[in-house]
Amino acid sequence: MPEEERRERNIRRAAGMRALKEIRGIVDEGIREEAARRKWLRALLRYGGIILLLVAGLLARYLGVI
Repeated sequence: MPEEERRERNIRRAAGMRALKEIRGIVDEGIREEAARRKWLRALLRYGGIILLLVAGLLARYLGVI
């Protein structure tokens, strides 16, 4: 009987470790996605103002304001 209990305990432990690895993979993927989103937003904030000014200048030029 102790051998069977030991085997069941090992099976439960292995299943638990596999589940933890899968959860860790999901969490890591979420962290990577969040980092990519943050990087994109940072670039948008950095260069978005410059692009907005250029577009406003071109629009003013097209409308004859400048």
